[in-house]
Amino acid sequence: MEQPDQITACLIIIGNEILSGRTQDANLAVIGKKCDTLGIRLTEARVIPDDEEDIVTTVNICRAEFTYVFTTGGIGPTHDDITAAAIARAFDVAVERNEEAVNALDRYYEPGLLTEARLKMADIPEGARLIDNPVSGAPGFQLENVFVLPGVPSIMEAMFDGLTGRLVGGDPILTENILTNLPESVIATGLEAVQEKYPDVSMGSYPYFKKGKLGVNLVLRGIDSARMNAAAEDLSATILGLDGKVLKRLSPGMTS
Repeated sequence: MEQPDQITACLIIIGNEILSGRTQDANLAVIGKKCDTLGIRLTEARVIPDDEEDIVTTVNICRAEFTYVFTTGGIGPTHDDITAAAIARAFDVAVERNEEAVNALDRYYEPGLLTEARLKMADIPEGARLIDNPVSGAPGFQLENVFVLPGVPSIMEAMFDGLTGRLVGGDPILTENILTNLPESVIATGLEAVQEKYPDVSMGSYPYFKKGKLGVNLVLRGIDSARMNAAAEDLSATILGLDGKVLKRLSPGMTS
């Protein structure tokens, strides 16, 4: 059960191309790891289509539930890039041609290449704070606790890195992996007992099949390195007590 002082986030991935399977999303993994480092728990991700009603509804639900909401996709220059207008509607504000955004685009494009289509990327909800784009000029924006980012992974990551001064997190979230040759059915009871002993350390079990052999990757996550180490020691002892092997143990550290 989540503690009331936890800082949480939700990622809303916007794009028909993601839902159709034509494009593989790469932003969730990047944002999840960066949130861990910042001490922000990314507790939910939603994938929705390029549909204004869906965007408005989802954003309004999520911004009331989570500390931070990040969106990716739909802020380019084409007709189906409707995220900015939908976010404006969610906050009941107008869309305006943002002078600061126009200047950013003007600095990026060669003279004569800043077309009306490209200027569409400077149409920003009224009152929004811009998010600098050091890669391709077109900014994202922030309205209250909602941060609107592009879908292109390299651009999104560069822009997210510029947000760290705006995001207030907690203690960095640590991760440890323990690989064992035991199947889940054998370790399940022991894992549950260790989890009950360390309720402040989340534990997940992820089976794998590699080189013809079954095994389990046990993932521990928490913020207290001493508790993480104690839980990992107990879990390792449980594995050995079941005549299993600890094939690999990656010591606690911030996820990277």
